[in-house]
Amino acid sequence: MTELSTIYKLSLVTFICFIKACSSSSSCPVLECWFVQEKTGRGGGLTGATSQEKSLLHIRTDAHSHTAKSQQAPSDINPDRVYSITDPAATLCHLSLNPPRGSVEKPQCEINPFSPQPSDLKWVAPLTDSGLSPIYLEADWFSTSLQGLNKQVAISTIMRAPTATKEHNVILSVTSNTVSVQSRLGEPVLLDCGFWVDSSSPLSGSGFAVEWRYQFRGDGRLVLAYDGKTDRLADAKEKGATLDFEGLHEKGNASLILQEAEVRHSGMYICSVYLPHIVAQVTLELEVVEPPSVSIYPSPLPLAVQGQTLTAQCEASGFAPLSLELSWEFQGIDGKSRPLGSGSVTGHRQAWDGTYSQSSQLELDTTKLDLGRGGEVICVAVHLGGKRQASVTLNVIGFSTPSIEDSMGMVGVALVLYGLIKFVSWTFTSSGSDVAGQQEKLVKDQKLRGFKMVMF
Repeated sequence: MTELSTIYKLSLVTFICFIKACSSSSSCPVLECWFVQEKTGRGGGLTGATSQEKSLLHIRTDAHSHTAKSQQAPSDINPDRVYSITDPAATLCHLSLNPPRGSVEKPQCEINPFSPQPSDLKWVAPLTDSGLSPIYLEADWFSTSLQGLNKQVAISTIMRAPTATKEHNVILSVTSNTVSVQSRLGEPVLLDCGFWVDSSSPLSGSGFAVEWRYQFRGDGRLVLAYDGKTDRLADAKEKGATLDFEGLHEKGNASLILQEAEVRHSGMYICSVYLPHIVAQVTLELEVVEPPSVSIYPSPLPLAVQGQTLTAQCEASGFAPLSLELSWEFQGIDGKSRPLGSGSVTGHRQAWDGTYSQSSQLELDTTKLDLGRGGEVICVAVHLGGKRQASVTLNVIGFSTPSIEDSMGMVGVALVLYGLIKFVSWTFTSSGSDVAGQQEKLVKDQKLRGFKMVMF
């Protein structure tokens, strides 16, 4: 009985430790951030430089729950830059924001002062039709921008605290779980973006607006804009781009859907969610990757004579993005491979669909390259979308030193010819002997008939 009691106690202790471990592993992190703000300008219209200070954000999901803020802040952090953040949606408790203790890699976090103001965008203007700025806006506002380890998540929040306090509440958060996306040409693409609004905030009942913009190398355009208050799409809309409008209103799902990925879709996308006077946004990257199709011309290669030079051309087409490496290899009949270099590579050419093509020309000098009796000539294309290759057979005749197989073949041919000659010789010899025998018999018969005539 005592043994059972001991086992029971040990099991209970183990279970309690397990529960504590699970609760601690799922607890919200203490985020190390950079507090960034502009310094006062120097006059003359010049923008002031920015200052950076280390800060700590203690995250909790309930305003009444205990936080670790009571612990002493590190010596390199100003106590005025230690904040308590209440996030009922637990967006800031994402696992990728809470690395293992002692980890060298840290999530990216930046906090900035924020000034609420109405937007002049036509699909956002209906949110602030009254033109009044509620007393609720008279507070300390901050925005945060975070990115988890390995780009697992991107988060942007707008937080509010009563003036001169450090007890902030998250009012709006925008999140993406597809910070970096790759897609094949022609496939549907989903760019994830979701948002959460504090229902207790006076700003939550006045509607919202969603905007998607594209940016790439200085080129920017509006992809899609939606006024959730009046349920209207902006006139400027990218072809093939849409939203899940039911999920948008019910679950805050603002994800962008591209029906077919095109090369021109590669670039940065900004998902912005507007409430009256405030906005939060996350940035995503889409890369359309299409591997090349590889072919060699002419195919098959013409029969080569020792000392002759042949020209082969490799064509890689239909690939994106631009970067590509072309090279040549030769695999002999013995199965051994060796590089032949990159050949003479041409510049890139762009097709109507935005994909690229490139070619390489190779001079096959059968004397200098020591190609033996031939083998496989291989063109290799290395691209972000994968490695592709094509091959053709090369046959070389007329080289000076025959191989063992060729020597045995020649011996076989000689034996066959020798046997054929012997057979023909025997046939003619046998035929000649028969003719001579017949002539000798004829002479004997004539002599015998002459003798018989003399006797009679």
